[in-house]
Amino acid sequence: MGIDKQLDIRGETCPYTYVKSKLAIEGMEKGQVLEITLNHKPAIKNVPRSMENEGHKILDVSCVNENDFRILVEKG
Repeated sequence: MGIDKQLDIRGETCPYTYVKSKLAIEGMEKGQVLEITLNHKPAIKNVPRSMENEGHKILDVSCVNENDFRILVEKG
C-alpha cells in the first residue's frame, strides 16, 4: 500500500486535528491514502470516526512510539 500524502499534526489538539486532516484529504483523489501522524490521545478516536462519517475508509490506526500514533485514511 502506497502513501500518497503525509500530514504531521503532532502538537495539535481537537478540533484542529480533524480540521487539518479534512483539509489535507480534500485535495486528494479518490482512492489515495493519507498518512496522519498525531499525538493528541482524544484525536486517535475522533479523527478516524469523523473521517468515516465523511465517507473515507480507515485502513489502520497504530502506535508509532510511546507518544505518537499513525492513522491511514483512504479517500472515499
